Amino acid sequence: MKMPAFEYACPSTVSEAVALLASGNGEAKPLAGGQSLIPILAFRLAQPALLVDLRKLADLREIKISSDGVRLGAMVRWRDILDDPRLASAHPLLRAAVAEVAHYQIRNRGTVGGSLAHADPAAEMPGIAVTCEAAISVVGNSGARVIKAADFFHGPLTTALAFDEIIVEVRLPPWPTRRRWGFQEFARRRGDFALAAAAVFYDEDEAGKARNAHVGAVGVADRPIRLRAAEAAINGRPLDEDVIAKAEAAASSEVNPETDIHASGAYRRALIGTMVERALGAARAS
Repeated sequence: MKMPAFEYACPSTVSEAVALLASGNGEAKPLAGGQSLIPILAFRLAQPALLVDLRKLADLREIKISSDGVRLGAMVRWRDILDDPRLASAHPLLRAAVAEVAHYQIRNRGTVGGSLAHADPAAEMPGIAVTCEAAISVVGNSGARVIKAADFFHGPLTTALAFDEIIVEVRLPPWPTRRRWGFQEFARRRGDFALAAAAVFYDEDEAGKARNAHVGAVGVADRPIRLRAAEAAINGRPLDEDVIAKAEAAASSEVNPETDIHASGAYRRALIGTMVERALGAARAS
């Protein structure tokens, strides 16, 4: 199908982009990588009056790594993350998840901010943001604010963003050198959205017991979620086969996915348990 008619603007500053979005009074859309928005326009599922292209906002393409953690500009592409050798140690879980994003062509164009703003429940980056307790920095006509990832996603394709706000940066907390982690996802075909995926990490105390366990899941709810019961099954215990089995069972019992054309709710429920089990196995071996 042909796209609907719309006005087009390509600002060179964030303030100009925000002003353009505000002028649209809810009828303007920002364009980042375009890997989700362009197909939506082609199918006439959205018909904005104005498209605001963010590609000239060079300040949003930086990856900053410091003792405060990792900062990803909203226009950082998936390939930028995979091509940055610093992230192999600064945030290996992020790199592992991004490696599973769609196909090579998509990773060349898709962006961090675009994925978060689109808020697909099966997308990897929203899952990493929630699992890692990221902070999402946004700017709008009323000024700047920072939103916790846990508060950012309201449901499928729905976020806390106002119509005149854009994401400018994602802040991921520092990553300890000896942290153990794992990422697993399952899709019908390589590059498809995951039917279920699990991102896990934990630290160890001097006795070898897990602490600060984080278990995140995508594809099994209307937004990315933390699996608190699975985390409780891990914390305070050495990660042996029995603990992993308990975390697997807790993960499956903690979710209630809906049935859709791709999989039944029961299948996804069992699958997330398996993904958690495999991710924890990888974390223990890391």
